[in-house]
Amino acid sequence: MWWDGRCGKGACCMSDLKHARQLLTMANKDLAALAGMSDPVVFADEIFGFHAQQAAEKALKAWLAALGVVYPLKHDLALLLQFLAKQGAEVSAFKSLDDYTDFAVDFRYLGIEMAAASPDRTAVRVEITDLLEHVRRVVEELEAADKKPL
Repeated sequence: MWWDGRCGKGACCMSDLKHARQLLTMANKDLAALAGMSDPVVFADEIFGFHAQQAAEKALKAWLAALGVVYPLKHDLALLLQFLAKQGAEVSAFKSLDDYTDFAVDFRYLGIEMAAASPDRTAVRVEITDLLEHVRRVVEELEAADKKPL
């Protein structure tokens, strides 16, 4: 089991490949939501950005889980990327995802200041899709290695 009891806010949970798959499934649901949010008149930037952040957070946690890393129950994408880098994972292609951390809480409750530029929704979806595909490949490789006889 990927956790022992209920994790408290700010606690850490240990995970595994099954949990990584569950997180990827949920991240893909956020990505699907992004596809339906292409119209900024209907879906505010804060709502779109929140789902982008959530997809990225779940994908990064899935990556960590697949590696068997205890990860914090935080929304900080830079922190999650740091955890991955400490494991030797190549994360440079995903560094810009940290830009979505503020959508997890600050922008969701306070809104984006008018001076902030609207996200390029197509580019965001591509970026999140690339991350999810990368993590899916990592999980599949680890699953295949796990099934090889010793």
